[in-house]
Amino acid sequence: MVNPIVVGIIGAGRIGRLHADNLRMMPLFKLKSISEAVIGEELLVWAESRNLGSIFVSGEDILNDPEIEAVFICTPTDSHAYWIEQAARAKKHIFCEKPISLSSAQTSKALQTVKEEGVLLQVGFNRRMDPNFRRLKQLVESGELGSPQIVKITSRDPQPPGEAYVRSSGGMFMDMTIHDFDMARYLMGEEVAEVYTRGANLIDPMFGRNGDVDTAVITLTFVSGAICVIDNSRKAVYGYDQRVEVFGSGGSAVADNCRPTTVEVSTAASVTRDQPLHFFLERYNQAFSEEIAAFARAIRLQEPIICSGLDGQQAERIAEAAKESHLTGLPVKLTHCAGEKASAM
Repeated sequence: MVNPIVVGIIGAGRIGRLHADNLRMMPLFKLKSISEAVIGEELLVWAESRNLGSIFVSGEDILNDPEIEAVFICTPTDSHAYWIEQAARAKKHIFCEKPISLSSAQTSKALQTVKEEGVLLQVGFNRRMDPNFRRLKQLVESGELGSPQIVKITSRDPQPPGEAYVRSSGGMFMDMTIHDFDMARYLMGEEVAEVYTRGANLIDPMFGRNGDVDTAVITLTFVSGAICVIDNSRKAVYGYDQRVEVFGSGGSAVADNCRPTTVEVSTAASVTRDQPLHFFLERYNQAFSEEIAAFARAIRLQEPIICSGLDGQQAERIAEAAKESHLTGLPVKLTHCAGEKASAM
């Protein structure tokens, strides 16, 4: 029998609580404690309803617990790199939400510490574990679609985030499109050579006031010459729009939106079906569970990490290039070191 992995969570916001609920459902994990900078009544009620153990104000209390083997970093993005370094030095395996940081230099420093301390780091690009996108990946790897030539990714949110969040998020490319940058690398299994962006403010002037965009089309050119087109919007009135197509020399494959039911109603007046699932918590519910199960297998069974620190850093580099292209109006070339490659899982 495999001993459960004793876990602590640093950051008990929406995503931290999601992971907490998923961890509690998995025999491979034992959630021992959580930390949150401000412990209010609502958090205490939530924790009590789940019979959670210790609640700390400081994540240091979690890192100082010798029983805890792994930590989940679910704090605001600007603190991710700090907690990665602290956790690595405490010899804890690390699951960190994306992105690793908002600075390439910070990310490199954090990854170097992880390497020096010999711990595992998985970055939370959960969409890699979505069964629809994994099927696309399998089709590409098997050669059934021939040589991939065009990838199309549509990713549109049902509603914009609040202004306070926008101010600290790092912008659309680092906060939202970064998932699509990772998906493009994941599906293609190769690096991006060039990024070209067209961004606009068409939804809410609030984004422009904060130096951000709410609508964008990004073209990625891979080292092989294959092309990926990503379109983003912060507001799709019909729901959470998540579609991917891979077109190759031997055919194409499409992953469509997930909906509450597959029922299509046809009448004399119209043909209708359900709107897409509301948002990421519903759309990627299974993927969130699968990614932490994969993290457990990496720790206990030495399976490869499904999304490494390098994967996280490469997605950040593409996001930085996308922003630069938006600001300059010019394509931005990326350089890569020998041996760099997207994780295959």
